Amino acid sequence: MSSLPALLLVDDDEEIRGQMKWALAGDYHVLEASDRPTALAQVKQAMPGLMLLDLGLPPDVEGASEGLAILRGALQINPLTKIIIITGNSDRSKAIAAIQSGAYDFIEKPVQLDVVKVVLQRAQYLANLERENRTLSQQAGQSEFEGLVGSCEPMQAVFHVIRRVAPSDVPVLITGENGTGKELVARAIHRQSQRKDAAFVAINCSAIPDTLIESELFGHEKGAFTGAAQQRKGRIEHAQGGTLFLDEIGDIPLPLQVKLLRFLQDHEIQRLGGKDSIVVDTRVIAATNVDLQSAIRGGRFREDLYYRLCVVTIPVPPLGERQADIPLLARAFLLRCVDEQKKSIAGFTSEAMAALIDHPWPGNVRELENRVKRAVVMAEGRYITPSHLELSSAGGMEGEAVTLRGQRENREKDVVRLAMEKTNGNISRAAAELGISRPTLYQLLDRYGLKKPKQEG
Repeated sequence: MSSLPALLLVDDDEEIRGQMKWALAGDYHVLEASDRPTALAQVKQAMPGLMLLDLGLPPDVEGASEGLAILRGALQINPLTKIIIITGNSDRSKAIAAIQSGAYDFIEKPVQLDVVKVVLQRAQYLANLERENRTLSQQAGQSEFEGLVGSCEPMQAVFHVIRRVAPSDVPVLITGENGTGKELVARAIHRQSQRKDAAFVAINCSAIPDTLIESELFGHEKGAFTGAAQQRKGRIEHAQGGTLFLDEIGDIPLPLQVKLLRFLQDHEIQRLGGKDSIVVDTRVIAATNVDLQSAIRGGRFREDLYYRLCVVTIPVPPLGERQADIPLLARAFLLRCVDEQKKSIAGFTSEAMAALIDHPWPGNVRELENRVKRAVVMAEGRYITPSHLELSSAGGMEGEAVTLRGQRENREKDVVRLAMEKTNGNISRAAAELGISRPTLYQLLDRYGLKKPKQEG
C-alpha cells in the first residue's frame, strides 16, 4: 500500500486525467474515476483524503447535477475529504453551490498546475490538522479529567491541584460561577482517588426544599414523619466508601449546617427518627457559586463548617478569563455533538470562531456547550456560522453575499490560524509547516487580523 496521501481525480476526459496523474503521481497516490458510480465506489474503498472534481459529468455535462451529487455522496461517506472543484469562469454560481455544499476550494479553468499543487498542499495540511485535532480531542475525552478541557494557565493550575489532592481524603471546596464545570472538577478528583471504584453521589442543595433536604441527606426511619412509610437511606449513606458531592453548599439552612458539621467531625450520622449512630466512610467535596466569607459575615453560614469544608480550595475560572481555551472547548464540543447527531460538519468558519472568542460568555462553559449543540442541530452545510450560534459576526460579514474569493480567504485564514495554534505561535515552525516564508506568514497574519506572538519561542 502506498504511503503517499490518496487523491481521487474525477473527470470524464481521459486525456486530462492522464496529464494530471502524470503531474501529481510523485506527491500523491492518484486514483481515477469518470462517473458517479465509479467515484463513490473509490471513495468507499480507498477513503481518499483529497479529491479533484469536475462538476460537468455525463449525463449532465453542461450542468452540475452529477458533480454535486458526487460531492454530497463523498462527504456523506467521508466527511473529512477535502474536495476541490474544477470550474469554468462562467460557472460561478455552480462553484458557490459546491462551496456551500461542503467543497473545500475551487480552481478555475484553464487549470494551472502550480495552482493545483498549492491548493492541494493547503488542503492536505488542513486535513492533517483536522485528523490530529480529532485524535487529540478523542484522547482528551478518555483522559484522567474526563470532560475537563483547558490549556490556559488558570486551568492548568486547576489540573495540578486535582492531581495533588485526589489521592488524599481531605475535604475540598470548589468555587466558581455557575456553568464553569465545578461538578466536573469534583468527578475528576473522585476518578483519580482511591475511591474511584465506589459511588460518586451528587446532590444540589439549592434544588431541594428546606423541609426535605435533611431526609435527603441523612435518610429516615419508618414512621419518622407523615408519609415515611418505610426506612430510607440518605445520600450520605449511599456514598459509603466513595465521594459525596454537595453542590451549592451555601444554600443549606443553618440548622442543618450543625448536623453536617457533626458528621464531618465524627463520620457518624443518625437517620431522621433513628436512635442509633451509623458510621459512614465517605469523602466530602463541596461547591459554591457564592462568597461564603460574605455569607459568614451575614450570619447565613457557619464559620466552623466553612473551615471544615475548605481544607483545600479549588477556584474554577470563568470562561471570560480562559479566552485561549474557547477554540479548544468549541472544537471538543463540536466533535462530540457531530458524533451524537451523525452530521457531516467539518468545523467553524473564521467568522464563527471570532464571534465565539469575542462573546462575553455570562453562562460560561455550559453556555458555550449549549450554543454549539444548537448550532450542530441547525446547521445545513459543512461549517458552523455565527448565525447558527446565534451570535453576531465579529468581522461584520454576516449576511453579506457569499463570494468565491471570500470563501477562499476564509479557508486560508483557518489554515494559518490552525498552523499558529499547532506551533504555539512559533513563526519559524508555522511558516515551515505551511511551506511559506516568514515574511509571507507575517503578511497573512496582518491581512487576517490574527494575533502575532510577542517573541519567537
